[in-house]
Amino acid sequence: MLRYDLVDVFTDRPFAGNQLAVVHDAAHLSVAQLHAIASEFNLSETTFPTPRGAGEYDVRIFTPAGEIPFAGHPTLGTAWVLRSAGALGPDGAVQHCGAGQIKVRFDGDRVELSATPRDLSAPVSDEIVEEVLGDLGLSADDHDGAAYVAGAGLNFLHLPVRADAIGRAEPARRPVSRFTEAVGPLQDPFDGINLFSVSGTAPELTVRSRVFVPELSVPEDPATGSAAAGLGMALVAAGLLPDGGRYEITQGVELGRPSRLSGRVDAVAGRATECHVAGGVHHVGRGEIAVPPDMSGSGGHVA
Repeated sequence: MLRYDLVDVFTDRPFAGNQLAVVHDAAHLSVAQLHAIASEFNLSETTFPTPRGAGEYDVRIFTPAGEIPFAGHPTLGTAWVLRSAGALGPDGAVQHCGAGQIKVRFDGDRVELSATPRDLSAPVSDEIVEEVLGDLGLSADDHDGAAYVAGAGLNFLHLPVRADAIGRAEPARRPVSRFTEAVGPLQDPFDGINLFSVSGTAPELTVRSRVFVPELSVPEDPATGSAAAGLGMALVAAGLLPDGGRYEITQGVELGRPSRLSGRVDAVAGRATECHVAGGVHHVGRGEIAVPPDMSGSGGHVA
């Protein structure tokens, strides 16, 4: 049996925000076994950390569809769980994942990640924007500003719309990865849509967001730290935070899991240099899960 913890991330109370399962002592398992456990939990992400000591740890992150190199709420939640277990110190740590090193800092039950920008496209064409808006049940009239593909380990199409369009959007069924060649080249996977509206003026903005990741079996995500990190890059590129600044994101309202993500982006000469995303973490449960049989040779698909 393997021990696990359940936490809610990007929330000021339990049973809101985004759910995460953190499974311990799984370094000996195959990719197929890790994928089977993530599929069993069927949450947007499940993590498998291995402490290195001296304030560092490795982590593997899985959605129900397979492994991804980076994600925000798994980073915050995993670090919080490891600190609670005494595996990390009280101030901060370094996470090693598929996207490289991610710094984390603690402030009580609040955790902040800091990631280096990795991918930023030129403004996405109107043709692509209109096609994606159609997938979301919206029209070209809802579009409100330049759209970018950006990420610090996981890429999203950051698509600005009018405030009234946020609630009318429907989950997309077609993956946006079909546009990878048109917007590339990209280092990291491009799987999601970050639909957002923005208000306020630099250096502090307010954002309403919804995130859809059909290719990773996540029709809609209640809180998406990786999208929040990439959004900082897009806000700088669009001239909304030309010198960097802060942005507070509300997400998950339509799912009944209201979430609050605090974004902060550093910028030099109109280009993002570091992305920071913070939020609260709350423990909601722990238990044990059986080790699944190793189906590595069965031909099953693992991303």
